[in-house]
Amino acid sequence: MITAPTLATTYSFSQEANLIAAQPSIDQLWQKGVFAHFKSGDDLDIHYALFNTHDDAATIVVSPGRSESYLKYKELTYDLINQGYNVAMIDHRGQGLSSRELEDKEKGYVADFQNYVDDFHIFIEQVVKQQLGNQLYLLAHSMGGNIGILYMQQHPKTFVAASLSSPMIAINADPAPAWLAAPLIQSSHFFNTLFTDQSSYFIGHGGFKEKQFTNNDLMHSKVRFDIFQTLYKQTKKIQLGGVTLAWLDAAIASDKAIFANIKQLSTPIMVMQAELDTVVSNEKQDEFCQQLHQHHADSCINGKAVVIKGAKHELLFESDAMRNQSLTTTLDWFNKH
Repeated sequence: MITAPTLATTYSFSQEANLIAAQPSIDQLWQKGVFAHFKSGDDLDIHYALFNTHDDAATIVVSPGRSESYLKYKELTYDLINQGYNVAMIDHRGQGLSSRELEDKEKGYVADFQNYVDDFHIFIEQVVKQQLGNQLYLLAHSMGGNIGILYMQQHPKTFVAASLSSPMIAINADPAPAWLAAPLIQSSHFFNTLFTDQSSYFIGHGGFKEKQFTNNDLMHSKVRFDIFQTLYKQTKKIQLGGVTLAWLDAAIASDKAIFANIKQLSTPIMVMQAELDTVVSNEKQDEFCQQLHQHHADSCINGKAVVIKGAKHELLFESDAMRNQSLTTTLDWFNKH
């Protein structure tokens, strides 16, 4: 385990104390975006946002986590643009503004993570490269990190470098051990498909519910928590509930695919790990970094993730000190390459 280094590079990011006052400026910049959608290979509407605010600048492509919409990333977009980058973001199928595949629109569902990858490929090739150029960096969070890894295995020359924020190499199966959880999920999914094509919620999961800040497992920043909770409360179309058995089964398969094809990764990759993460498996992140570094010496320096001390899962929405550290580490990684 290594902590984020103290670097000479200094950046200016938005801060909690001024975030509410900065909302008009953030909103003004947001109006410069292009908001549209494209058709997936199976005819779903996949929504995206593009910010082409700097001529001939590199582009940071953001791959959000499960249940997220690009609408949640206004502050991050503001900060990245102010550092001289263009920005491209996608709403993965089944969440955000993109099409939902089941009758219950709040079910977290995908048939196969390859569907996410295929959508992402159309987005990169037909939208991002056509409008923003080919100098691309990847900033991916949680489930978006899983998608990003699978994508880079199949399309190794797309990104100059990648920063993965709390990547979901595997879900956190606690309190059940992983060796027990995976077979139970897979067998439950199999039997579920015998009775319905709508996939049932996993045990304990259900429709969209407002989260409370107290004891939340996402972040320490109350102001950022309140902003994104208000967004989801007021924007019904992006609300999403818990995961289905199908989604969990697909997530397990993607975990296996990541390790089975790890030698195919050639993009320089950095993994940022939230020390107090309870959403995804830090142990699997460590395993990923150890194996990846053996095959690609410029990824996961010393074979380890960069650990953000004291942080919960949402590194890009954490309290200032941890968020500043995460963004600085990411941009320095991009600058290095």
